[in-house]
Amino acid sequence: MIEIRTLDRENLERAYGLDGERLKPWPALNSPFEGVWAVLRAGTESTPHAHHEYEIFIAMAGSATLVVDGRKYPFTAGDIVNLPPGCLHQVVNETDADFEYYGVWWDTEMSQQFLARHEGRSS
Repeated sequence: MIEIRTLDRENLERAYGLDGERLKPWPALNSPFEGVWAVLRAGTESTPHAHHEYEIFIAMAGSATLVVDGRKYPFTAGDIVNLPPGCLHQVVNETDADFEYYGVWWDTEMSQQFLARHEGRSS
C-alpha cells in the first residue's frame, strides 16, 4: 500500500535560515535516511554549517549559489550535489524568486537502526 503525503506550504518550519518540511515523522515511512523540502526565500541565504552525515541536495525550482568550503557553484533546478561529511556548506539565493530543493542525509547510525528494525525479516 502506498501513501502520498502532500507538502503543507502554509506551515513550513524555519531552520538553518530557510523554510522547510521534514520528511519525518511519517508513520508510513521506514527509511535509513532523513530529508527536508527546503524553500530558500528570494534574497536570503541559509546558515553555513557542517555535520557528520552524508548529504545530497536536489534542486527542484529556481536557481541559487551553493557555497562549499568557500567555493561557489551555480545550483539550478535539475542539479544534484553530493556533500561529504564535514564540509561547510550553505545555499545563497540572490535572485528575485524562491529557490526550492530537497535535502537528504544519512549516517551509519541511521543505517544500523534501519537494519535492526528489519533483522529477521525476509526480503
